[in-house]
Amino acid sequence: MTGRAAEPEVIWARPERAGRGPKPAYSRNDIAAAAVRIADADGIDAVSMRRVATELGCGTMSLYNYVPRKEDLYELMVDAVSGEYAYPEKPSGDWRADMTGIAHQSRALMYRHPWLPRMMTTAYGFTPNALRFLEWCLGCLAPLDIPAGLKMQLIAMVNGTVMATVANEQAVAERARGLPWSEEEEQAVRAAYLKGQVASGEYPHLAGLLAEAPAPVDPDEIFAIGIARLLDSFAPAGTVPVTGA
Repeated sequence: MTGRAAEPEVIWARPERAGRGPKPAYSRNDIAAAAVRIADADGIDAVSMRRVATELGCGTMSLYNYVPRKEDLYELMVDAVSGEYAYPEKPSGDWRADMTGIAHQSRALMYRHPWLPRMMTTAYGFTPNALRFLEWCLGCLAPLDIPAGLKMQLIAMVNGTVMATVANEQAVAERARGLPWSEEEEQAVRAAYLKGQVASGEYPHLAGLLAEAPAPVDPDEIFAIGIARLLDSFAPAGTVPVTGA
């Protein structure tokens, strides 16, 4: 008969230190900061209890006294970088502007920590800084007259859009780093091929679209338009501003 599996535990409900005894040599913040440094430098797959212990200068087994599981380490990391959001003293009252600002901060955060999209899961959605983020977003959305459930959906969709955008941009950048020519040369060849295909007459709808207006190519512009249209889709009828194309 096998032993019973460990009970599920939320690390935030676990005291960081016992009420008595010597002060621990390291704090959770120390451990999270070491793990984040490793992930930023070498990727999330390089993060291990042994590597973090080495970074801190302690024994691997002693690290488990602070962080019982590797999943807890990941959660500490996500919480640590989530503390980098800069919140104004209070929401502006313009929910679109406030949520747009949060979206741009999230995108910048994921670029500073490229491993973060892989760690973004609802399992880590209730860390102290994640709850602070959620509370701030709900405060920003207070002027928006829609049900609470839709507000949560809006926040989730903004986060999902940011994650998908960054993941795609990272994939494009990673591919470009492996090419023996520049990204501009690659795109020029592909654009010429597309032009030839459209001129063949086999794609009349695509030809009409491209003739009407060229699509934006600047990543920042594409991201801004996408977020604006997403936010507009949650606005009550008659309150949607004209979003630039």
